Amino acid sequence: MIRSAILAAAASAVLASAALAADLPTTKGPPVYTPPPPPVFSWTGVYLGGQVGYEWGTTDGSYTQVVPPIVGAVAVPGGTFFRSFGHNASGVVGGGHVGYNYQFNQFVVGLEGDVNGSSYQGSSLIAPAFVLLSRERTPVDASIRGRVGVAFDRVLVYATGGGAFGGFETSLFDTTTGFGETHHPGRLGWTVGGGVEYAIDNNWSVRAEYRYTNYGGFDVSYTTLTTTPITVHYNATDNRVQVGFSYKFGEPPPPPPPVVAKY
Repeated sequence: MIRSAILAAAASAVLASAALAADLPTTKGPPVYTPPPPPVFSWTGVYLGGQVGYEWGTTDGSYTQVVPPIVGAVAVPGGTFFRSFGHNASGVVGGGHVGYNYQFNQFVVGLEGDVNGSSYQGSSLIAPAFVLLSRERTPVDASIRGRVGVAFDRVLVYATGGGAFGGFETSLFDTTTGFGETHHPGRLGWTVGGGVEYAIDNNWSVRAEYRYTNYGGFDVSYTTLTTTPITVHYNATDNRVQVGFSYKFGEPPPPPPPVVAKY
């Protein structure tokens, strides 16, 4: 009986100690919230933007006129008049662009199109039988290009190239009479270049770019300046440096941090 009493007393003591420990204040604080790592930036998405820059180039040309001989009281020998010429051109260029990028690992591929207006123009004097002034402008141009680049997080170094279109305005003026003739030929060519783009945040980015464009050779026939047509052959190329900005769509805002209850 004494042994049973001792065991009962010991059990009571253990239960009392456990109850006392449960009532003691805890020194353990609330759970510490560790925010998830920020999402990795991606260049993938549709974007649009604008650009402005400076354009310069050269146009090499040649003048050809076939004059038949005149038979009469005053005979004038006929022949073919040919003369080469060239001029430099320059101007401000600016417009808009739209495109799509897809990033896999560190590489970025995409497709971009742009349309520009410019003050690009140049002129030169031609002096065959009379003095002619040749003037060439490119008020509108456009391109569709592929882009291939390497991304270093928010910095993208890329090359670009594809097809180009130039809406030219060519004019020939007789400086002795002031009379002129103007045509508006359109030309397809090719363009190639490269640049660097930096993403300011998940949507906005800025860029700097250089491009070379070659429109090849084309002929323009002027029929109203003289009794026989004048054919001018143009071979146009240009360079441009430009800066721009883009806005990329579809990037969701980061989720808000969860609310942690304190007890």
